[in-house]
Amino acid sequence: MSISKRCCELTPFLVMEILEQAQAMERAGKSIIHMEVGEPDFDTPDCIKQASCEALDKGQTHYTHSLGILELREAIAEDYRMRYGVTIDPGTIAITQGTSPAMLALFSSILEDGDKVITSDPCYACYDNFITFAGAEPIKIPVREEDSFQFRVSAIREAIETNESVKAILINSPANPTGTLLSAERMQAIADLAEEKGLWIISDEIYHGLVYEGKEHSILEFTDKAFVLNGFSKLYAMTGWRLGYMIAPHDFIRPLQIMCQNFFISANTMAQWGGVAALKKADLDVARMHGIYNERRIYMLDRLKNMGFHIKHDPTGAFYVLVNMRHLAAKFDGSSLQLAYDMLANAQIGVTPGIDFGKNTEGFIRFSYANSIENIKEGMDRLERYLMAHSDVHPA
Repeated sequence: MSISKRCCELTPFLVMEILEQAQAMERAGKSIIHMEVGEPDFDTPDCIKQASCEALDKGQTHYTHSLGILELREAIAEDYRMRYGVTIDPGTIAITQGTSPAMLALFSSILEDGDKVITSDPCYACYDNFITFAGAEPIKIPVREEDSFQFRVSAIREAIETNESVKAILINSPANPTGTLLSAERMQAIADLAEEKGLWIISDEIYHGLVYEGKEHSILEFTDKAFVLNGFSKLYAMTGWRLGYMIAPHDFIRPLQIMCQNFFISANTMAQWGGVAALKKADLDVARMHGIYNERRIYMLDRLKNMGFHIKHDPTGAFYVLVNMRHLAAKFDGSSLQLAYDMLANAQIGVTPGIDFGKNTEGFIRFSYANSIENIKEGMDRLERYLMAHSDVHPA
């Protein structure tokens, strides 16, 4: 018997490989500072937990509609109206068990074997696996630190015109791993290009609400020929609740519904009622967490710069700082993965290797500030001592 080719072609999610090694070290008695995983360290706000418990007490423990409870879909539509001034039919929203199942259903609904999807390099590590699992191919467009890791529309156009069967353009703003935003002008230009070429735009908006300078924009402000991915994990500190959603053009909802019926049945009922409370009652909690994230961001950036790292554009969203450490990775034949493992073993800090996000950031390291300021301070102190032990190499 053999494992399927489709399964064998999946690549490991390296941040989880680092995290799991770090957890093994902790079980052996080591003290690890976690700056690898993009998971809020905050507890879920009380109003969300209370709403979920109330649903449990009321016996709301059965399957829901495969697209999710109407109350949650209506709350999402109202949230997008208030934030972005866009009108969304709740009937075009599908609630899923986290955003990952939404991606799986979405790519399965629009892609055929041999289709292509334009993505940035770097980008969220799992995008490529979702695309290839659907039988399609990612077309990687390098985005540069000097451009604040923003797409150049001219590069997208060139990729479309030199590749057959391009079906969609995938954007993520604020972005993982860079923490940077696409400007409104660039989003409009991408939307115009997609309209001209007859392509879909897929917009991953999971980090919306976690912006500290400037303003994030939904792709739905610029076009309705788009799919939106979003969820509750990051903004509302609900990673373990597994609650996400997608907004899709009307013609795709019935096929997506059938996929949800077959593959997922429905999202967790109590979590969905918690999602309603998140959108309606958690604003003060979100504002508190937002302010603390920003304090951590400023502190981490200041420490990294004082250590000599050249960060050309400060990240202004999500909770990541992507740092060029190629001078250190050179000790490991340029491998950011081996550098990350060495930092874990010898500095006892968990970080994410840039290669997890694409070849364009090989030699970079991503730091997450989704941890307490006390732990971040200790992590930066450990990094500083690690650098002193490697004082024979210097930033480029």
